Amino acid sequence: MGQTLEGETQASSPMAKYLEEGYDYEFPHRGEIRQAKVVSIEPHEIIVDVGAKRDGIVPSRDLEMLGEEAVAEIKVGDELPVYILQPEDREGKMIVSINMARKHQDWLRAQALFESGELFQGKVIGYNKGGVFVSFGELKGFVPASQLLDIPKGLPHNERMKRLSKLIGKELPLKVIEVDRSRRRLVLSERAAQRQWRELKKEQLMEELVEGEVRQGTVTKLCDFGAFVDLGGAEGLVHISELSWGKVNHPREVLKVGQKVDVYILHLDYEEKRIDLSIKRLQPDPWTLVDEKYRIGQLVKGTITKVVDFGAFARIEPGLEGLIHISELSEGNLEHPSQVVREGDELTLRIISIEPMRKRIGLSLRKAR
Repeated sequence: MGQTLEGETQASSPMAKYLEEGYDYEFPHRGEIRQAKVVSIEPHEIIVDVGAKRDGIVPSRDLEMLGEEAVAEIKVGDELPVYILQPEDREGKMIVSINMARKHQDWLRAQALFESGELFQGKVIGYNKGGVFVSFGELKGFVPASQLLDIPKGLPHNERMKRLSKLIGKELPLKVIEVDRSRRRLVLSERAAQRQWRELKKEQLMEELVEGEVRQGTVTKLCDFGAFVDLGGAEGLVHISELSWGKVNHPREVLKVGQKVDVYILHLDYEEKRIDLSIKRLQPDPWTLVDEKYRIGQLVKGTITKVVDFGAFARIEPGLEGLIHISELSEGNLEHPSQVVREGDELTLRIISIEPMRKRIGLSLRKAR
């Protein structure tokens, strides 16, 4: 016995190893997540090795919560995380949960998505009057109706419920907007995801666009100050002044929503992430063609667009207006041009002067008679 002890060092003796392992060993505690190896799969439980002095047992209630499909995928030898429910029950067994471990990981993933702002696809699995439920691993996320694109405000209850029910089974692009594990709240938004996606698409598109090039787009919105055109996931604005060389009172006069149009990339503002477009720049400025199309003495048709104290302006084609001086309205003296013409009048006029560089055309009514 003495010879054996003398022939072994303290580090190599079985007793020393046992004592060393005992001091290093940390007994599992409730709430801990441990990596486990599946040892056996029984009809009503799964046995796993968690690296403790006893195996862990995944009880039947946990398997029921996982579902038949998920349980069927688990094989002997698989390594998976487990949640320590009871380090030791009354019978001395360690009870663990695969379901709780997966939920824990899903909460961590949700928090990571919330912090990063990254988008993900979620499948709608249920609904109530307030919104829809989305599968998020072992968790359920909630998308309030106010955060859904297809549910506008003010819908009657029946129509609202009908639209919500139609979302079942659909995959939605989503963004995590609230994570509260203590209250088991995981709130998602389709609207926020769309806004972020559009911003991302706009940044990507602006890297591709070049000022001066021509692109095709689709008119998405008309407003008093212009028209918005989708260029492929991002919108640019055609200001009302860039719609036509002629006067446009409202974009609806020349465009309609859904119309395909060619647009000229006028300006790219990378700081403001703004894309300025033009339609009129794809047509020649009519003043550059004046010398080719018109001559002094020529008779033209004109529409009175404005009457002022010193005369009246007449449009002879879109973007091309000339002035009829008060002295060229009538042979006699006039107190005001409104005595002879009104806005909207269509008249035959004679060209008496052309100044393309100054964008001026002189017209006469009295010399056209």
